Amino acid sequence: MDRRWVGPGGLEIVPARRDGRQVLRVSRDGSFVADCVSVAQVARLVDLADLCEVIALPVRRGFEAVG
Repeated sequence: MDRRWVGPGGLEIVPARRDGRQVLRVSRDGSFVADCVSVAQVARLVDLADLCEVIALPVRRGFEAVG
């Protein structure tokens, strides 16, 4: 399952791999900011309390919107 977190000002954090090591890739408005090897490094860039995890909900087949 893909994971990602978003924050204010177009901030996005996604897990990635760099040189065979897992990192947390931080970008703002689609532009690379940093690859962090720990949550502590991410916390130096953004207040972790401002982040929201984006969860993709499954699509139910046959469901029709009312309206």
